[in-house]
Amino acid sequence: YVSLHAYYWPEDGDLDSFLASAVDMESFIDNVVATADHVGARLKSKKKINLSFDEWNVWYLPEWEARAKTFEQHDWPEAPRLLEDNYSVTDAVVFGSLLIALLRHADRVTVACLAQLVNVIAPIMTEPGGPAWRQTTFFPFAQTSKYGRGQVLDVRVDSPTYETKKYGETDLLHATAVRGEDGTVTVFAVNRSRTEALPLEVALNGLDLSSVVEHSALADADPDARNTLDDPERVAPHAVDGTTLQDGTLSAVLEPLSWNVIRLA
Repeated sequence: YVSLHAYYWPEDGDLDSFLASAVDMESFIDNVVATADHVGARLKSKKKINLSFDEWNVWYLPEWEARAKTFEQHDWPEAPRLLEDNYSVTDAVVFGSLLIALLRHADRVTVACLAQLVNVIAPIMTEPGGPAWRQTTFFPFAQTSKYGRGQVLDVRVDSPTYETKKYGETDLLHATAVRGEDGTVTVFAVNRSRTEALPLEVALNGLDLSSVVEHSALADADPDARNTLDDPERVAPHAVDGTTLQDGTLSAVLEPLSWNVIRLA
């Protein structure tokens, strides 16, 4: 394997570019694959090098670097709280988009590891001798783990765009779909617009689907909403009404700044 690492945060408060972080992740993957395949061609080798994206997450790295300086001044404190980022709805939408990027490259990214799982830049938080609770990023991770199993479909997106400082013109829609062994299909989709809902139509002809099992969305009127020790269930996915499947076409509306899971049978 070739090992890849990447972490993302809103640099200088640039939320539009932050929401497009998966553009960088997909480019990173494509460039490494192209380089490996180029070398293989030069060597006339039949071997395909796969990728292990074994460190990835949303991580507020500059804030950690500032805090780290205080630890250096206190002579190795015992069990300090390190890297305990508290994730917002915005963070969860970016996190879900990164999951979509990994699924879209599952032909070559055959290993991927979230860093980390508990307390340290993690989807699960705990208190010593106290409760545990789910951060906003827990939900995209859990849903993708449960429903993103099977065959990733080749989804071609035609989307309105918006302008970002880091990545230029970027699609508002980021999406993929996975077909399970039982024939069910799950669509994972992110609306990157911070202000506007996004109509979604998906052509599903030939997949023998007839019903919408569920459409859930993680979104909130407050994009900075978080789950905390005092309010551990402030943010969670909610059911979306009005999503239909008729004559092979799925129709839905994606709320502004949202992570969506649409299950079809």
